[in-house]
This record gives sequence, C-alpha cells and structure tokens, in this order.
Amino acid sequence: MEPTPPPLLPSVPPPCPAWPPVTADDRTMAMLCHLLALFTGFLGPLILWLVKRDQSPFVDHHGREALNFQLTVLVASVCLGAMTFVLMFAFLIGLLLVPVLMAASIGALVLEILATLAAQRGEWYRYPCCIRFI
Repeated sequence: MEPTPPPLLPSVPPPCPAWPPVTADDRTMAMLCHLLALFTGFLGPLILWLVKRDQSPFVDHHGREALNFQLTVLVASVCLGAMTFVLMFAFLIGLLLVPVLMAASIGALVLEILATLAAQRGEWYRYPCCIRFI
C-alpha cells in the first residue's frame, strides 16, 4: 500500500475581510483633520480624531497621522527654536539655523497639503518623516 501524498495547500491565502468602503463623509472628515492642523496646530486634529475615530477606520488613520505629524513638527520647532536662540549668542551659527527653521516650516506645509489632497481622493496617506506617538 502506497502512502498518500499530503493535501496541497492553496497557493493564495484566503482574502481578509475588506474594510468598509470610504464614503464622501469619511473623506471630508479625514481632509479636515489635515486642514485644521494648518490653523490650530495639534488641537484641531486631536479633537476631530477623538470624536470620529470609532466611526471610520479611514478617519481614524488620517486623524492619527495628522496628530502625530503635528506633534513631530511641534517637537522639532521647539528644539530648533531653542538651538537658534541659544546659538544666537554665537551670532554666525545662530544665523545659519534660521534658514533651516524656515525650510522645515515650508516642508511641513507642503506635506500637510499633500496629505489633505490624498485624504480628499480617498487614499491612505502616511507622512514620510514622522514620529509615531499614537
């Protein structure tokens, strides 16, 4: 009697449950998370994320991303601002840090606009240089 070969395993894993579709309201709320950050810092995304995070995974993702990015920008701004202030006494070094601070601010603005547009299109966006606090 010959041994029977083991059953073949499927080559494709079974599909995981799909996320609920992203609605227009979800896209609007996710977009607001990023837009409010432009005007209120981390407070706008924090409030909107706390209110809407249980209602939609899409809004939860974008709210966390906006909040984490704003906290990262806050930490970086405080550190660069303190270094600029302290090194202002060594006049030349302090003056060299001012353009770095301005370039970082412009870069943060560009990334926030890109995230807003991605949320409006219904895409899952992650900031490229962000500390994941939450």
